[in-house]
Amino acid sequence: MEEEKQQGQGAGQEEEGCTHDCSSCEKNCAQRDPKSFLIKPNERSHVKKVIAVVSGKGGVGKSLVTGLCAVATRRRGYATAILDADITGPSIPKMLGLTNRDVHADSTALLPAGSATGIRVMSMNILLENPDAPVVWRSPVITGAMKQFWTDVAWGDVDYMFVDMPPGTGDVPLTVFQSLPVDGIIVVTTPQELVGMIVEKAVGMAKMMNVPILGIIENMSYVKCPHCGEEIRVFGESHTEEIAGKEGLKLIARLPIDPAAAAACDSGKIEYYQSDALEGLQAVLPALG
Repeated sequence: MEEEKQQGQGAGQEEEGCTHDCSSCEKNCAQRDPKSFLIKPNERSHVKKVIAVVSGKGGVGKSLVTGLCAVATRRRGYATAILDADITGPSIPKMLGLTNRDVHADSTALLPAGSATGIRVMSMNILLENPDAPVVWRSPVITGAMKQFWTDVAWGDVDYMFVDMPPGTGDVPLTVFQSLPVDGIIVVTTPQELVGMIVEKAVGMAKMMNVPILGIIENMSYVKCPHCGEEIRVFGESHTEEIAGKEGLKLIARLPIDPAAAAACDSGKIEYYQSDALEGLQAVLPALG
């Protein structure tokens, strides 16, 4: 009997006292439809595609890639938005030149800030009176704030929403994957072999959550010599293509280390940044989504 009980538990039997009403239950039993975890967006939001930008670690330029992806789709005429889910380390408003003066509310909802070219943004940094103030919150409060960016913000009609995720595979990424209708993820990496292990962690989580992986973007791939145009591999030869092939993924783009991109972010003018790599993103992202 004990063996049968253990087998039943291993097979994911429904919880004792199950009412079969998944909408009011937080248990994750085998009978539950994964879609029952999804939370409803604001009634004034109509988002066609949600794409999460993830990395297994910090410092790989994930927020820059998120910003460039949004700029690329906006340049092709798509209604574009960024939900900044990196609650404790938000940097999207800075690169788009947005402050708390750019966010508003009406009688029923919070309204996203609008960038110079019309990218809609919601981020913790544009809700703070002092953007330099630290957000020192425990995990449940952080995930709650992220959910409110989906439920309490009237996004309007959006073709592509990019979610700038915090690094790692913790509470916020898990909550995003479970709560938002994520159509796919883009994994950000750098050329070093060490990062391959981190990529595999992000890819592994996406597979566990049954979220499609649209491809990999390699950031800091090279520096182009301003005199002769030679591409210098600062971090050595790239291993990203090898990792992508191992996982059966598409290598979407290789982005250079570009002082012009850093200057554009620092001045809040990433929307006016020009590069061959960005032109490539413009062409490939709508097809992936």
